[in-house]
Amino acid sequence: MSDRAAGIDVRLRELGRVPYEPTWRRMQRFTETRKADTADELWLLEHPPVFTQGLNGRPEHLLDTGHIPVVPVDRGGQVTYHGPGQAVMYVLVDVRRRGLGIRRLVTLLESAVVDVLAQHGLAAYPRPDAPGVYVDHAKIASVGLRVRRGASYHGLALNVDMDLSPFSRINPCGHKGLQVTCMRDLGIALDTLSVGRAVMDHLHTALRAAG
Repeated sequence: MSDRAAGIDVRLRELGRVPYEPTWRRMQRFTETRKADTADELWLLEHPPVFTQGLNGRPEHLLDTGHIPVVPVDRGGQVTYHGPGQAVMYVLVDVRRRGLGIRRLVTLLESAVVDVLAQHGLAAYPRPDAPGVYVDHAKIASVGLRVRRGASYHGLALNVDMDLSPFSRINPCGHKGLQVTCMRDLGIALDTLSVGRAVMDHLHTALRAAG
């Protein structure tokens, strides 16, 4: 694990490839024990293959999960997939202290992804009816958050250079037939860490500007 210097109240952490459930529990502990002056943190990482089922998850959206584990979690939304080659960023932010509503935080996450993809010539966009980021009607990044004690955790996942076949085993984010893509399949050959760092830097700047 490495830390990168940030401002007074945002710490950027790079955790490498880590198992899902212990990382989720760590986010919960951080949120439950943080104080009024605890610095916000952004965690950049990858996960081994895992499906996560949100609080609103319905079993019919799990089509054929096979050997990939399914973890019920406490974020909003339905089922999604995490795996190698996906840049995952968890957003542990005191939203009350920054004066952010949940919708505004989701917008900041989506905008960070859109801005990074635009730098590589990809015209990406969010959808008001389905949180996340899309390119040509295919989903390239998902967003899911939980707010507890005035602070957020969970975050976003951007498909960089990954095997997309597990998405065919579910209805991604509860949408039957939703197409999923990644940067590699759109002609952008970059490593996951560098893309994740770029998104994290964009979000860090936006959070500092927001308060």
